[in-house]
Amino acid sequence: MYKGLTIEPPFFEIGPKAFFYGERMLKLAKAADKASVEYDVRIILTPQPTDIYLLAQETEHVHIFAQHMDPITIGRGNGFILPEAVKAAGATGVILNHAEKPMTMSDLYKAIRRADEVGLITLVCADSIKEAEAIAHFAPNIIVAEPTELIGTGQTSDEEYVVATTSAIKKINPEIQVLQAAGISNGQDVYKVIKAGADATGTTSGIMLAKDPEAMLNEMMSALRRAWDEMH
Repeated sequence: MYKGLTIEPPFFEIGPKAFFYGERMLKLAKAADKASVEYDVRIILTPQPTDIYLLAQETEHVHIFAQHMDPITIGRGNGFILPEAVKAAGATGVILNHAEKPMTMSDLYKAIRRADEVGLITLVCADSIKEAEAIAHFAPNIIVAEPTELIGTGQTSDEEYVVATTSAIKKINPEIQVLQAAGISNGQDVYKVIKAGADATGTTSGIMLAKDPEAMLNEMMSALRRAWDEMH
């Protein structure tokens, strides 16, 4: 677990996937930069790898994470993403094992250790309580408890799942932060998940497919702030 830079809860991850890029992604990133200060919420953006440098240069408060990286070292590896290159581009972390970019447990373990070596925060996805428990033993910084079948459906994890996964992960390693995602569509979804005890939440389609993505971003940050303050 890389401890050189921590992200204090509450925080929120926006995953553009391949929806936004370039200037459109920069517009959202600048809105997120502003919202982060306004609502005192840490925001993680996971843009296309080609946008990492641009966003890192043009923002001050958001955390830029790579969408993926490979457990390779400097040298050969055409087509793979080098951890040192991710760091040099300005990223502060990396998301690993997303449902759309799954990794073997062996490669995942190696990638987490490589991230530790170069100083990148690790945000690792798990699609079940069993997988979350296994990954917790690898000591990433953050685990995303995200049932694959709910991704993009607009249906969120129920409170029982949120409580069970958070408890299971913290029992193994209380230092791991837990982000509960999947199906987050609006501010009310954000409010519900944080009230259930999550350290953080996040979305892709909830913002990317909204009529006004920047307005939805602010709605979600306001809801997160309100829920967190009520819980603490």
